[in-house]
Amino acid sequence: MRVLYIGAGFVGTCSAAVMADSGHDVLVYDIDEGKIKMLASYNRELIELCLFEKGLGELLVTNKERIKFTANYDEVIKFLDEVDVIFMCLPTPEKKDARGESDISYIVQATEKLAEHLSKRNNGTQEKYVVIANKSTVPIKMVDEVERIMTNFGVKNFGVVSNPEFLVEGKAIENSIRPDRIVVGAKKEQDFEVMRNLYRRFYDSPTTTYIETNPYEAAAGKLMANFLLFNRLVTTYGVVGRLCEIFPEISFENLRKIITTDKRIGSWGFYNSLYAGGSCLIKDAASLDFQLEKAGIDVRQIKQVLAMNQHQRDYFYSRAKKEANFSWEGKCVAVMGVAFKRDTNDIRNSAAIDIVRYLVDDGAKEIRLYDPAATVPFKRLFDINKDERYEKIVYCNREDEALKGSNACIIVTDWPQFRSLGEKIKVFCPPPYLIMDGRRMIQHYYDELVKDGYSIIAVGSPYLTKS
Repeated sequence: MRVLYIGAGFVGTCSAAVMADSGHDVLVYDIDEGKIKMLASYNRELIELCLFEKGLGELLVTNKERIKFTANYDEVIKFLDEVDVIFMCLPTPEKKDARGESDISYIVQATEKLAEHLSKRNNGTQEKYVVIANKSTVPIKMVDEVERIMTNFGVKNFGVVSNPEFLVEGKAIENSIRPDRIVVGAKKEQDFEVMRNLYRRFYDSPTTTYIETNPYEAAAGKLMANFLLFNRLVTTYGVVGRLCEIFPEISFENLRKIITTDKRIGSWGFYNSLYAGGSCLIKDAASLDFQLEKAGIDVRQIKQVLAMNQHQRDYFYSRAKKEANFSWEGKCVAVMGVAFKRDTNDIRNSAAIDIVRYLVDDGAKEIRLYDPAATVPFKRLFDINKDERYEKIVYCNREDEALKGSNACIIVTDWPQFRSLGEKIKVFCPPPYLIMDGRRMIQHYYDELVKDGYSIIAVGSPYLTKS
Protein backbone atom coordinates (compact mmCIF):
# COMPACT_ATOMS: atom_id res chain seq x y z
CA MET A 1 0.00 0.00 0.00
CA ARG A 2 1.02 3.64 -0.38
CA VAL A 3 1.08 5.47 2.93
CA LEU A 4 1.63 9.18 3.61
CA TYR A 5 2.66 10.60 6.98
CA ILE A 6 2.14 14.26 7.76
CA GLY A 7 4.56 15.01 10.59
CA ALA A 8 8.02 13.52 11.22
CA GLY A 9 8.10 13.58 15.00
CA PHE A 10 8.58 10.59 17.31
CA VAL A 11 5.20 9.11 16.42
CA GLY A 12 5.24 9.77 12.69
CA THR A 13 8.81 8.68 12.02
CA CYS A 14 8.75 5.53 14.16
CA SER A 15 5.37 4.43 12.83
CA ALA A 16 6.45 5.15 9.25
CA ALA A 17 9.64 3.12 9.69
CA VAL A 18 7.64 0.07 10.79
CA MET A 19 5.15 0.56 7.94
CA ALA A 20 8.05 0.47 5.48
CA ASP A 21 9.39 -2.60 7.26
CA SER A 22 5.94 -4.17 6.74
CA GLY A 23 6.36 -3.80 2.96
CA HIS A 24 4.41 -0.59 2.31
CA ASP A 25 5.69 2.37 0.26
CA VAL A 26 5.92 5.33 2.62
CA LEU A 27 6.39 9.08 2.21
CA VAL A 28 6.96 11.24 5.29
CA TYR A 29 6.40 14.99 5.05
CA ASP A 30 7.41 17.69 7.52
CA ILE A 31 7.99 21.44 7.22
CA ASP A 32 11.21 21.19 9.26
CA GLU A 33 13.82 20.99 6.51
CA GLY A 34 16.67 20.39 8.94
CA LYS A 35 14.94 17.40 10.49
CA ILE A 36 14.01 15.98 7.09
CA LYS A 37 17.59 16.32 5.87
CA MET A 38 18.90 14.35 8.85
CA LEU A 39 16.29 11.60 8.56
CA ALA A 40 16.72 11.37 4.79
CA SER A 41 20.48 10.95 5.19
CA TYR A 42 19.91 7.29 6.17
CA ASN A 43 22.93 7.79 8.41
CA ARG A 44 22.44 6.18 11.82
CA GLU A 45 24.39 8.83 13.74
CA LEU A 46 22.50 11.74 12.16
CA ILE A 47 19.17 9.99 12.64
CA GLU A 48 19.89 9.40 16.35
CA LEU A 49 20.99 13.00 16.75
CA CYS A 50 17.61 14.03 15.33
CA LEU A 51 15.41 11.42 17.05
CA PHE A 52 17.09 9.31 19.68
CA GLU A 53 15.09 6.08 19.52
CA LYS A 54 16.70 2.68 19.84
CA GLY A 55 16.51 0.78 16.55
CA LEU A 56 15.13 3.66 14.48
CA GLY A 57 18.33 4.33 12.54
CA GLU A 58 18.81 0.68 11.69
CA LEU A 59 15.20 0.29 10.55
CA LEU A 60 15.38 3.35 8.29
CA VAL A 61 18.64 2.24 6.72
CA THR A 62 17.32 -1.29 6.15
CA ASN A 63 14.13 -0.02 4.51
CA LYS A 64 15.45 3.06 2.71
CA GLU A 65 14.09 1.82 -0.64
CA ARG A 66 10.54 1.91 0.73
CA ILE A 67 10.56 5.08 2.86
CA LYS A 68 11.26 8.62 1.69
CA PHE A 69 11.33 11.91 3.57
CA THR A 70 10.50 15.31 2.11
CA ALA A 71 9.90 18.93 3.03
CA ASN A 72 8.70 19.66 -0.51
CA TYR A 73 4.90 19.64 -0.69
CA ASP A 74 4.98 19.13 -4.45
CA GLU A 75 6.15 15.57 -3.76
CA VAL A 76 3.16 15.11 -1.46
CA ILE A 77 0.80 16.31 -4.20
CA LYS A 78 2.21 13.76 -6.65
CA PHE A 79 1.90 11.01 -4.05
CA LEU A 80 -1.78 11.83 -3.38
CA ASP A 81 -3.02 10.40 -6.69
CA GLU A 82 -2.22 6.84 -5.58
CA VAL A 83 -2.21 7.12 -1.77
CA ASP A 84 -4.21 4.60 0.28
CA VAL A 85 -3.84 5.95 3.83
CA ILE A 86 -2.80 9.36 5.17
CA PHE A 87 -1.64 9.50 8.79
CA MET A 88 -1.92 12.80 10.65
CA CYS A 89 0.94 12.87 13.16
CA LEU A 90 0.97 16.47 14.31
CA PRO A 91 1.28 18.10 17.74
CA THR A 92 -1.84 18.90 19.75
CA PRO A 93 -0.45 20.99 22.65
CA GLU A 94 -2.53 22.90 25.16
CA LYS A 95 -3.77 26.27 23.98
CA LYS A 96 -1.89 29.04 25.72
CA ASP A 97 -5.02 31.08 26.33
CA ALA A 98 -7.33 28.24 27.41
CA ARG A 99 -6.03 25.92 30.11
CA GLY A 100 -6.50 22.32 29.01
CA GLU A 101 -8.06 22.87 25.59
CA SER A 102 -6.11 21.14 22.82
CA ASP A 103 -4.65 23.34 20.11
CA ILE A 104 -5.77 21.49 16.98
CA SER A 105 -4.65 24.26 14.61
CA TYR A 106 -1.74 22.19 13.25
CA ILE A 107 -4.06 19.36 12.27
CA VAL A 108 -6.72 21.71 10.90
CA GLN A 109 -4.23 23.60 8.72
CA ALA A 110 -2.66 20.39 7.43
CA THR A 111 -6.09 18.86 6.77
CA GLU A 112 -7.25 21.92 4.84
CA LYS A 113 -4.14 21.83 2.68
CA LEU A 114 -4.62 18.12 2.03
CA ALA A 115 -8.33 18.61 1.25
CA GLU A 116 -7.51 21.29 -1.30
CA HIS A 117 -5.31 18.90 -3.25
CA LEU A 118 -7.32 15.72 -2.64
CA SER A 119 -10.29 17.39 -4.33
CA LYS A 120 -8.16 17.68 -7.48
CA ARG A 121 -6.57 14.23 -7.51
CA ASN A 122 -6.87 12.00 -10.55
CA ASN A 123 -7.65 15.16 -12.57
CA GLY A 124 -10.62 15.84 -10.37
CA THR A 125 -12.22 12.39 -10.67
CA GLN A 126 -11.07 11.27 -7.18
CA GLU A 127 -11.62 7.67 -8.22
CA LYS A 128 -9.26 6.13 -5.67
CA TYR A 129 -10.56 5.73 -2.11
CA VAL A 130 -8.37 7.24 0.61
CA VAL A 131 -8.47 6.95 4.40
CA ILE A 132 -7.34 9.84 6.61
CA ALA A 133 -6.20 8.45 9.97
CA ASN A 134 -5.72 10.55 13.10
CA LYS A 135 -2.61 9.09 14.73
CA SER A 136 -2.16 12.10 17.01
CA THR A 137 -3.91 12.22 20.37
CA VAL A 138 -6.92 14.40 19.64
CA PRO A 139 -10.20 15.58 21.20
CA ILE A 140 -12.91 12.92 21.07
CA LYS A 141 -14.92 14.63 18.31
CA MET A 142 -11.91 15.38 16.07
CA VAL A 143 -13.04 12.87 13.45
CA ASP A 144 -16.12 15.03 12.80
CA GLU A 145 -13.95 18.11 12.26
CA VAL A 146 -11.78 16.31 9.69
CA GLU A 147 -14.88 15.03 7.88
CA ARG A 148 -16.31 18.56 7.84
CA ILE A 149 -13.15 20.02 6.31
CA MET A 150 -12.98 17.34 3.63
CA THR A 151 -16.63 17.79 2.71
CA ASN A 152 -16.36 21.60 2.60
CA PHE A 153 -13.50 21.32 0.10
CA GLY A 154 -15.54 18.97 -2.05
CA VAL A 155 -13.40 15.87 -1.41
CA LYS A 156 -15.15 12.63 -2.39
CA ASN A 157 -14.38 8.96 -1.93
CA PHE A 158 -12.72 9.24 1.47
CA GLY A 159 -13.04 7.95 5.03
CA VAL A 160 -11.76 9.21 8.38
CA VAL A 161 -10.61 6.94 11.19
CA SER A 162 -9.13 7.33 14.64
CA ASN A 163 -6.01 5.19 15.03
CA PRO A 164 -4.26 6.43 18.19
CA GLU A 165 -0.69 5.48 19.01
CA PHE A 166 0.25 3.91 22.33
CA LEU A 167 4.02 4.25 22.03
CA VAL A 168 6.44 4.66 24.92
CA GLU A 169 9.26 7.06 24.10
CA GLY A 170 12.56 5.25 24.29
CA LYS A 171 10.77 2.07 23.21
CA ALA A 172 8.84 3.43 20.25
CA ILE A 173 10.34 1.08 17.65
CA GLU A 174 9.96 -1.94 19.91
CA ASN A 175 6.35 -0.92 20.63
CA SER A 176 5.66 -0.42 16.92
CA ILE A 177 7.09 -3.78 15.88
CA ARG A 178 5.50 -5.68 18.78
CA PRO A 179 2.45 -3.64 19.82
CA ASP A 180 0.27 -4.95 22.62
CA ARG A 181 -2.81 -3.56 20.86
CA ILE A 182 -3.87 -1.72 17.74
CA VAL A 183 -7.04 0.34 17.97
CA VAL A 184 -8.96 1.39 14.86
CA GLY A 185 -12.06 3.53 15.23
CA ALA A 186 -14.18 3.96 12.11
CA LYS A 187 -17.74 4.54 10.96
CA LYS A 188 -17.69 2.47 7.77
CA GLU A 189 -16.82 -1.14 7.02
CA GLN A 190 -14.80 0.05 4.03
CA ASP A 191 -12.49 1.96 6.36
CA PHE A 192 -12.03 -1.05 8.62
CA GLU A 193 -11.12 -3.16 5.58
CA VAL A 194 -8.48 -0.66 4.41
CA MET A 195 -6.90 -0.58 7.87
CA ARG A 196 -6.96 -4.38 8.16
CA ASN A 197 -5.00 -4.60 4.92
CA LEU A 198 -2.58 -1.95 6.16
CA TYR A 199 -2.06 -3.74 9.47
CA ARG A 200 -2.10 -7.26 8.01
CA ARG A 201 1.21 -7.92 9.76
CA PHE A 202 -0.54 -7.52 13.11
CA TYR A 203 -4.18 -8.28 12.35
CA ASP A 204 -3.66 -12.05 12.56
CA SER A 205 -0.88 -11.91 15.16
CA PRO A 206 -1.45 -14.00 18.33
CA THR A 207 0.52 -11.45 20.38
CA THR A 208 -1.34 -8.29 19.31
CA THR A 209 -4.89 -7.44 20.30
CA TYR A 210 -6.58 -5.83 17.29
CA ILE A 211 -9.54 -3.71 18.41
CA GLU A 212 -12.20 -2.20 16.16
CA THR A 213 -14.52 0.43 17.63
CA ASN A 214 -16.21 3.65 16.61
CA PRO A 215 -13.83 6.64 16.26
CA TYR A 216 -15.03 8.34 19.43
CA GLU A 217 -14.25 5.30 21.57
CA ALA A 218 -10.80 5.04 19.99
CA ALA A 219 -9.96 8.68 20.76
CA ALA A 220 -11.39 8.44 24.28
CA GLY A 221 -9.48 5.22 24.92
CA LYS A 222 -6.16 6.95 24.30
CA LEU A 223 -7.02 9.89 26.56
CA MET A 224 -8.20 7.61 29.36
CA ALA A 225 -5.23 5.26 29.10
CA ASN A 226 -2.83 8.19 29.47
CA PHE A 227 -4.76 9.66 32.38
CA LEU A 228 -4.82 6.37 34.28
CA LEU A 229 -1.07 5.95 33.76
CA PHE A 230 -0.49 9.55 34.82
CA ASN A 231 -2.64 9.05 37.92
CA ARG A 232 -0.64 5.94 38.90
CA LEU A 233 2.65 7.82 38.65
CA VAL A 234 1.44 10.83 40.59
CA THR A 235 -0.15 8.66 43.29
CA THR A 236 3.16 6.86 43.73
CA TYR A 237 5.06 10.15 44.04
CA GLY A 238 2.52 11.99 46.15
CA VAL A 239 1.31 9.29 48.52
CA VAL A 240 3.64 6.28 48.59
CA GLY A 241 6.75 8.42 48.27
CA ARG A 242 5.59 10.98 50.80
CA LEU A 243 4.82 8.22 53.32
CA CYS A 244 8.40 7.00 53.06
CA GLU A 245 9.75 10.54 53.45
CA ILE A 246 7.82 11.02 56.70
CA PHE A 247 8.58 7.65 58.31
CA PRO A 248 12.32 6.87 58.25
CA GLU A 249 11.57 3.29 59.25
CA ILE A 250 9.87 2.64 55.87
CA SER A 251 11.97 1.75 52.83
CA PHE A 252 10.40 2.77 49.51
CA GLU A 253 11.81 -0.32 47.79
CA ASN A 254 10.39 -2.72 50.40
CA LEU A 255 7.02 -0.98 50.43
CA ARG A 256 6.92 -1.24 46.64
CA LYS A 257 7.50 -5.00 46.84
CA ILE A 258 4.59 -5.40 49.23
CA ILE A 259 2.24 -3.39 47.02
CA THR A 260 3.21 -4.72 43.59
CA THR A 261 2.98 -8.41 44.50
CA ASP A 262 -0.79 -7.88 44.54
CA LYS A 263 -1.74 -9.00 41.02
CA ARG A 264 -4.77 -6.72 41.06
CA ILE A 265 -2.48 -3.71 41.37
CA GLY A 266 0.42 -4.69 39.11
CA SER A 267 3.92 -3.24 39.02
CA TRP A 268 3.84 -0.51 36.37
CA GLY A 269 4.45 3.02 37.61
CA PHE A 270 5.66 2.09 41.09
CA TYR A 271 8.91 4.00 41.01
CA ASN A 272 9.57 7.37 42.55
CA SER A 273 10.44 10.54 40.67
CA LEU A 274 10.45 14.28 40.99
CA TYR A 275 8.00 14.78 38.09
CA ALA A 276 6.05 13.06 35.32
CA GLY A 277 7.02 14.89 32.15
CA GLY A 278 7.00 14.20 28.43
CA SER A 279 4.76 15.27 25.60
CA CYS A 280 1.62 13.29 26.38
CA LEU A 281 0.52 12.63 29.95
CA ILE A 282 0.13 16.22 31.12
CA LYS A 283 -1.54 17.64 28.03
CA ASP A 284 -3.83 14.62 27.61
CA ALA A 285 -4.99 14.83 31.22
CA ALA A 286 -5.60 18.55 30.70
CA SER A 287 -7.53 17.84 27.50
CA LEU A 288 -9.72 15.29 29.28
CA ASP A 289 -10.26 17.82 32.07
CA PHE A 290 -11.31 20.50 29.55
CA GLN A 291 -13.70 18.28 27.59
CA LEU A 292 -15.44 16.91 30.70
CA GLU A 293 -15.66 20.28 32.44
CA LYS A 294 -17.11 21.83 29.28
CA ALA A 295 -19.82 19.15 29.47
CA GLY A 296 -20.60 20.14 33.07
CA ILE A 297 -18.81 17.28 34.82
CA ASP A 298 -17.00 17.69 38.15
CA VAL A 299 -13.31 17.26 37.27
CA ARG A 300 -11.69 17.91 40.65
CA GLN A 301 -9.92 14.55 40.57
CA ILE A 302 -8.19 15.29 37.27
CA LYS A 303 -7.22 18.80 38.40
CA GLN A 304 -5.79 17.36 41.61
CA VAL A 305 -3.58 14.93 39.69
CA LEU A 306 -2.26 17.75 37.48
CA ALA A 307 -1.64 19.97 40.51
CA MET A 308 0.06 17.20 42.48
CA ASN A 309 2.51 16.57 39.65
CA GLN A 310 3.56 20.25 39.66
CA HIS A 311 3.76 20.20 43.46
CA GLN A 312 6.03 17.15 43.44
CA ARG A 313 8.70 18.92 41.38
CA ASP A 314 8.57 22.16 43.36
CA TYR A 315 8.42 20.37 46.71
CA PHE A 316 11.49 18.31 45.83
CA TYR A 317 13.47 21.42 44.92
CA SER A 318 12.32 23.27 48.06
CA ARG A 319 13.60 20.51 50.35
CA ALA A 320 17.17 21.75 49.89
CA LYS A 321 16.40 24.93 51.79
CA LYS A 322 13.77 23.56 54.17
CA GLU A 323 15.52 20.39 55.27
CA ALA A 324 19.23 20.90 54.53
CA ASN A 325 19.31 24.69 55.01
CA PHE A 326 21.14 24.80 51.70
CA SER A 327 21.34 28.01 49.68
CA TRP A 328 21.95 27.83 45.92
CA GLU A 329 23.38 31.34 45.77
CA GLY A 330 26.99 31.31 44.58
CA LYS A 331 27.05 27.52 44.28
CA CYS A 332 28.23 25.34 41.42
CA VAL A 333 25.58 22.71 40.70
CA ALA A 334 25.83 19.54 38.60
CA VAL A 335 22.52 18.61 36.94
CA MET A 336 22.53 15.02 35.73
CA GLY A 337 20.08 14.50 32.90
CA VAL A 338 17.86 16.93 31.00
CA ALA A 339 15.70 14.52 28.94
CA PHE A 340 12.29 13.93 30.50
CA LYS A 341 13.17 10.23 30.79
CA ARG A 342 15.86 7.73 29.82
CA ASP A 343 16.46 6.48 26.25
CA THR A 344 15.24 9.63 24.49
CA ASN A 345 16.45 13.11 23.57
CA ASP A 346 12.97 14.55 24.15
CA ILE A 347 13.00 17.42 26.66
CA ARG A 348 9.31 18.31 26.47
CA ASN A 349 8.01 18.90 30.00
CA SER A 350 11.32 17.73 31.44
CA ALA A 351 11.69 18.51 35.13
CA ALA A 352 15.17 19.82 34.29
CA ILE A 353 13.68 22.85 32.53
CA ASP A 354 12.16 24.37 35.65
CA ILE A 355 14.92 23.05 37.94
CA VAL A 356 17.50 24.97 35.87
CA ARG A 357 15.28 28.07 35.81
CA TYR A 358 14.96 27.92 39.60
CA LEU A 359 18.74 27.60 39.96
CA VAL A 360 19.27 30.62 37.70
CA ASP A 361 16.72 32.67 39.66
CA ASP A 362 18.22 31.58 43.00
CA GLY A 363 21.68 32.83 42.06
CA ALA A 364 23.63 29.67 41.33
CA LYS A 365 27.10 30.63 40.16
CA GLU A 366 27.43 27.85 37.60
CA ILE A 367 25.08 25.11 36.39
CA ARG A 368 26.81 22.16 34.77
CA LEU A 369 24.55 19.93 32.69
CA TYR A 370 25.23 16.43 31.46
CA ASP A 371 22.92 14.20 29.41
CA PRO A 372 24.05 11.48 27.00
CA ALA A 373 21.47 12.45 24.34
CA ALA A 374 19.48 15.63 25.03
CA THR A 375 21.86 18.57 25.54
CA VAL A 376 21.43 19.92 21.98
CA PRO A 377 17.65 20.65 22.23
CA PHE A 378 18.13 21.87 25.81
CA LYS A 379 20.78 24.34 24.69
CA ARG A 380 18.39 25.70 22.05
CA LEU A 381 15.78 26.28 24.75
CA PHE A 382 18.20 28.11 27.05
CA ASP A 383 19.58 30.42 24.37
CA ILE A 384 21.80 33.11 25.90
CA ASN A 385 20.26 35.57 23.43
CA LYS A 386 16.98 35.17 25.34
CA ASP A 387 18.54 35.73 28.76
CA GLU A 388 22.17 36.64 29.40
CA ARG A 389 21.99 34.82 32.75
CA TYR A 390 22.02 31.55 30.77
CA GLU A 391 25.74 32.11 30.26
CA LYS A 392 26.22 30.41 33.62
CA ILE A 393 24.91 27.13 32.10
CA VAL A 394 27.75 24.85 31.03
CA TYR A 395 27.16 21.80 28.83
CA CYS A 396 29.44 18.91 29.72
CA ASN A 397 30.47 15.85 27.71
CA ARG A 398 31.08 13.53 30.66
CA GLU A 399 29.72 12.94 34.14
CA ASP A 400 33.04 13.69 35.84
CA GLU A 401 33.31 16.99 33.95
CA ALA A 402 29.98 18.07 35.44
CA LEU A 403 30.83 16.87 38.95
CA LYS A 404 34.36 18.25 39.45
CA GLY A 405 34.34 21.29 41.71
CA SER A 406 30.56 21.27 42.20
CA ASN A 407 28.88 21.92 45.55
CA ALA A 408 25.76 19.87 44.84
CA CYS A 409 24.38 17.36 42.38
CA ILE A 410 20.76 17.01 41.22
CA ILE A 411 19.83 13.74 39.46
CA VAL A 412 16.89 14.49 37.17
CA THR A 413 16.80 11.75 34.51
CA ASP A 414 16.81 7.99 35.06
CA TRP A 415 19.59 7.09 32.63
CA PRO A 416 20.86 3.62 33.68
CA GLN A 417 24.48 4.79 33.72
CA PHE A 418 23.63 7.16 36.56
CA ARG A 419 23.32 4.18 38.91
CA SER A 420 27.08 4.36 39.37
CA LEU A 421 27.13 8.07 40.20
CA GLY A 422 27.66 7.29 43.87
CA GLU A 423 31.20 6.10 43.13
CA LYS A 424 31.97 9.10 40.92
CA ILE A 425 30.67 11.56 43.51
CA LYS A 426 32.98 10.04 46.13
CA VAL A 427 35.94 10.51 43.77
CA PHE A 428 35.25 14.03 42.48
CA CYS A 429 33.09 15.70 45.16
CA PRO A 430 34.43 15.54 48.71
CA PRO A 431 31.99 16.35 51.56
CA PRO A 432 30.36 18.53 52.70
CA TYR A 433 28.27 17.98 49.59
CA LEU A 434 24.54 17.85 48.84
CA ILE A 435 23.09 15.11 46.64
CA MET A 436 19.50 15.48 45.40
CA ASP A 437 18.33 12.21 43.88
CA GLY A 438 15.11 12.86 42.01
CA ARG A 439 14.89 9.27 40.71
CA ARG A 440 16.34 7.13 43.53
CA MET A 441 19.04 6.17 41.07
CA ILE A 442 21.75 5.71 43.72
CA GLN A 443 19.64 4.47 46.64
CA HIS A 444 22.06 1.52 46.97
CA TYR A 445 24.78 4.07 47.95
CA TYR A 446 22.77 6.11 50.47
CA ASP A 447 24.03 4.47 53.67
CA GLU A 448 27.64 4.49 52.52
CA LEU A 449 27.52 8.11 51.34
CA VAL A 450 25.90 9.37 54.53
CA LYS A 451 28.49 7.51 56.60
CA ASP A 452 31.20 9.32 54.59
CA GLY A 453 29.69 12.73 55.38
CA TYR A 454 27.43 13.45 52.38
CA SER A 455 23.94 14.89 52.75
CA ILE A 456 21.16 13.38 50.64
CA ILE A 457 17.68 14.53 49.69
CA ALA A 458 15.90 11.82 47.72
CA VAL A 459 12.32 11.29 46.63
CA GLY A 460 10.89 8.58 48.84
CA SER A 461 13.37 9.13 51.70
CA PRO A 462 13.62 11.53 54.64
CA TYR A 463 16.56 13.93 54.69
CA LEU A 464 19.67 11.77 55.11
CA THR A 465 22.69 13.23 56.88
CA LYS A 466 25.31 12.12 59.37
CA SER A 467 24.06 12.71 62.89
